[in-house]
Amino acid sequence: MAALAEHIGVDPKTVERWITKDRVPYRRHRYAVASLLGVDETYLWPNALTKEQVTSASGSEIVTIYPHRWAVPRDAWGRLFADAASEIGILVYSGLFLAEDTGAQRILADKARSGVRVRILLGDPDSPQVAERGADEGIGESMASKIRNVIVLYKPLRGLDNVEIRLHSTVLYNSIYFADDQILVNTHVYGAPASNAPCWHLRKIPGGEIVNTYLESFERVWEGARPLQPGE
Repeated sequence: MAALAEHIGVDPKTVERWITKDRVPYRRHRYAVASLLGVDETYLWPNALTKEQVTSASGSEIVTIYPHRWAVPRDAWGRLFADAASEIGILVYSGLFLAEDTGAQRILADKARSGVRVRILLGDPDSPQVAERGADEGIGESMASKIRNVIVLYKPLRGLDNVEIRLHSTVLYNSIYFADDQILVNTHVYGAPASNAPCWHLRKIPGGEIVNTYLESFERVWEGARPLQPGE
């Protein structure tokens, strides 16, 4: 308690009141504590911000909106992953365009070797959810074939430490690609391939809630997915 008080420049009794009497600190102190602990201030004080403040902060999380995934500059994917310091996550049905990008694969491998955790979620090619998505896009069984192709393309990554690949059986409303606090969200639209659907570039900021919503969704899918087995 004393160390925390000294770090943010307040009296230890002030910190004690925050803890024992549920006092809400001034925002500059909330931000300092949250930064020190590596969490969002709304995690520590969920009722501290007004709805207007949350709305304003969440709006500021939007960096760019692309009308289609194919409109995202090719180097934007590389920059996203290259900037990762601790974690990279990919949630897709197939994400074939990314698996075919040797430059992106090289970045993922280099990041894993440097200690960054890389998690990849692919659709289970034998699941009814993948079959349904193939029907929605009008490509039928080709969706499952694309996933099996991606599994083969990711073979060089599968042997690396810090790389985990799982298969999910989830109805996805979005594909998610994140690196630490930055994220690209590719929406899914009925009857259209993911490449033709909009893509949001978001960056997490204190008080915002959009990025956290997508990251929490990723974690729920990850928890219910099964590890890709050797030989698959």
